[in-house]
Amino acid sequence: MKKADIVVLGAGLGGISMVFDLKAELGKKHRIVLVNKTTHFQFTPSNPWVGVGWRKEGDITVELAPLMARHGIDFIQATASRLHPEDNRVEMEDGTSVGYDYLVIATGPELAFDEVEGLGPHGHTQSICTLDHSIKANDAFEAFCADPGPIVVGAAQGASCYGPAYEYAMILDKELRSRRIRDKVPMTFVTAEPYIGHLGLGGVGDTKGMLEHEMRQRSVRWITNAKVEKVAPGAMTVSELNDDGSEKTRHQLDFKYSMMLPAFRGIAAVRDIEGLVNPRGFIIVDKHQRNPKYPNIFGIGVAIAIAPLEKTPVPTGVPKTGYMIESMVLATAKNIKALLEGREPKDEATWNAFCLADFGDRGVAFLAQPQNPPRNVNWAAEGMWVHLAKVAFEKYFLRKVRKGITETYYENAIMKMLTMHKLK
Repeated sequence: MKKADIVVLGAGLGGISMVFDLKAELGKKHRIVLVNKTTHFQFTPSNPWVGVGWRKEGDITVELAPLMARHGIDFIQATASRLHPEDNRVEMEDGTSVGYDYLVIATGPELAFDEVEGLGPHGHTQSICTLDHSIKANDAFEAFCADPGPIVVGAAQGASCYGPAYEYAMILDKELRSRRIRDKVPMTFVTAEPYIGHLGLGGVGDTKGMLEHEMRQRSVRWITNAKVEKVAPGAMTVSELNDDGSEKTRHQLDFKYSMMLPAFRGIAAVRDIEGLVNPRGFIIVDKHQRNPKYPNIFGIGVAIAIAPLEKTPVPTGVPKTGYMIESMVLATAKNIKALLEGREPKDEATWNAFCLADFGDRGVAFLAQPQNPPRNVNWAAEGMWVHLAKVAFEKYFLRKVRKGITETYYENAIMKMLTMHKLK
């Protein structure tokens, strides 16, 4: 068997799991290369906590170079500038290239702040999409607390990951109450979803009722079917649409602090490659996570193309939760192994959705099997246990990553939860 070079592009939740799963499946027979633009892995689900100072950078990061060296995986810190699929190589911004026999694209998205005037950290709103953004959001929050006023939190049109927006709104509420200044802070939640708790999934269980209840309890008003027109210093213009797409109301929302999640798109290095990506730049994959035109390229996680569940007045994307990503990773590792052994891929990911949404003092958990209705499991629950479960899960996941252990983290957690709630 010829020794193959397998390159994994991106070291987020999907990429870090991918290299460990490949190592477990392939051993020392083949070269595994991890390429990432930063020196570290970060546990992205903790970003809302970073945004209010509940976590620091060192709490949720792992340095990649020593970790990969310990496990016989090559690590290259570089930013991809262009993929050349006909040549089987990835070109980097510094002019170097990395060749591959098989490529797994696990980059996550590019953040499309530019699609709304004034949106994002280079505009007038904060973000918790990356660690750097979350640190900046916390700095701005500390300054805000010295002179509080209105807050606007939410997700702009085209966003596809709504859980962190809900988390951050509720965590802000908890932190402001702890500082005894919540009474000075009117808060508005702005979302492209057609209703609270839609989540890009058509709702899961009674997420609509649960999340509306949480917002009422915390005095958070909301605007759904919301299209952010533009953001100026201290002011956001939002069009609230009717179900037929016509404008219902135009809101001028004043704020002293705002965090808005943007729409996602594929990274620039792969955009506009015919047959590889859809019009938004997301990787087209078949049921084996494999690109039909370039069969030695696989895609996992937020980087892949998944069609929206339904047409909504304001565009909403589809979330790719950790549970789903983990399933994609395992299937991809087994399918690459099959190809290297001269067999056809047969493993398929189970596209289920699972989320622990922490609200600082309680939270909401939901499980959709499969992701799109009708479902075999369509369940949501709330309580203090969700907050405790997410804290425990963060510590568990990071401990396993630091040891380089490949494991079905989310699957194990879900099975325990289903047993606990007698849903199995």
